[in-house]
Amino acid sequence: MNSPANTTLDLAARPHVLVVDDDERISDLVSRYLHEHGFVVMSAGDAKEARAMLKNFAFDAMVVDVMMPGESGIELTRDLQKSHKIPVLLLTALGEAQDRITGFEAGADDYLPKPFEPRELVLRLNAILRRTVQKSEMLKPFRIGAWRFDPDRNELQDGAEILPLTAAEALLIRALAGRPGEPVSREELAQKCGLDAGERTIDVQVTRLRRKIEKDTKVPRYLQTVRGKGYLLRIEEG
Repeated sequence: MNSPANTTLDLAARPHVLVVDDDERISDLVSRYLHEHGFVVMSAGDAKEARAMLKNFAFDAMVVDVMMPGESGIELTRDLQKSHKIPVLLLTALGEAQDRITGFEAGADDYLPKPFEPRELVLRLNAILRRTVQKSEMLKPFRIGAWRFDPDRNELQDGAEILPLTAAEALLIRALAGRPGEPVSREELAQKCGLDAGERTIDVQVTRLRRKIEKDTKVPRYLQTVRGKGYLLRIEEG
């Protein structure tokens, strides 16, 4: 049986996927199947809802239906290429060659006509992720002030002094180090760390981590609060 710490680490390591489809029945089926095959899944009913979720959460890939009311999946995919580099797999009832070409021209990474076998969806998503996603395990060691963080050991080291980290603290460092020097929202941090999205939960973890890495927690140099945006971590190559 996995310990709570291992469960938290496993959750953050799993691919995070956003399913965008106005058909609630299909969305539920796809989400449930992906969840059963190791994905962390969230869903949106249209392009507008998807954009709102992208502001607060980070995803490794998106599964997007082409035929949606308002902004189509093609239009959403095309626009996302300007601001987000998230791999997109399009789902559609349109199976003609020109429709597929239009999807790829919009920036889609793959295209799956309906009806489809759920297993094929999983295989195609995994193939996309292998091509495009840089896993957290690829992080190289880096420094946070005097401390050196080793991603393979999930610990901080300053010379002979070794400072163990809890699973949540290690995940928090990884999540922030993925975008060094940039603010990351509490919601996104909660998702990546497998924690409750409540503001207080993330704040507690940040406070604990600051006690370990900062000389003066009242005036932090490395793990800083950005009002209205979240937290940022300043790191150096190590």
